[in-house]
Amino acid sequence: MELGTFLLFLGTTAVVVFSPGPAAITIASQGSGNGVLRSQYGVFGIASANAVYFALSATGIASLIIASNLLFTVLKWCGVAFLIYLGLSAIFSKAGGLKVKRGHREKAQLLFAKGFVVEFSNPKALLYFAAILPQFLDLAAPIAPQLMIMCLTTLGLDIVAYTVYAFLGASISNKGVKPWVVKCLNTTAGGALLLAAFKMMKVAN
Repeated sequence: MELGTFLLFLGTTAVVVFSPGPAAITIASQGSGNGVLRSQYGVFGIASANAVYFALSATGIASLIIASNLLFTVLKWCGVAFLIYLGLSAIFSKAGGLKVKRGHREKAQLLFAKGFVVEFSNPKALLYFAAILPQFLDLAAPIAPQLMIMCLTTLGLDIVAYTVYAFLGASISNKGVKPWVVKCLNTTAGGALLLAAFKMMKVAN
């Protein structure tokens, strides 16, 4: 992948991954009750769910490219629209406090299962991969290596981002995070997603 394309993918995906959501709250809670190291089981559960979604999306995209360049172009514009939707939703969402509380240490399998189920039950993850991946693909170059780079990058971001939330949960315990902090994070993330959508609109043209 070209460096500029990779950096745009990295930045866009990082904003989405780091944005507070159900998975972030789950890992923060696990970090609070089980500690940072033990909550890594939950982090890997989330990463595994995203790996499954990535594989499903990549397979569909490859088939789509083979079937029709027109459909591929339509999907690229759908990706732009989806980014705009995510950006506006983040900006105008009601910010609730990120609350965590201490609990009994849970089994590793349960921590992993909770992380996997929370992320896998969120259809936005599949929509994100299906709509966003085409934006960064160069059809003139081999597709498989590009998808592999994006997959490994996404999994790496998952591990880093949710480990941060585990540290956050372990640090603040029952104190919680003020709603205005979450609102600020959401607004910043939303603005970054809208900026990415604007850049992709020029690429789609």
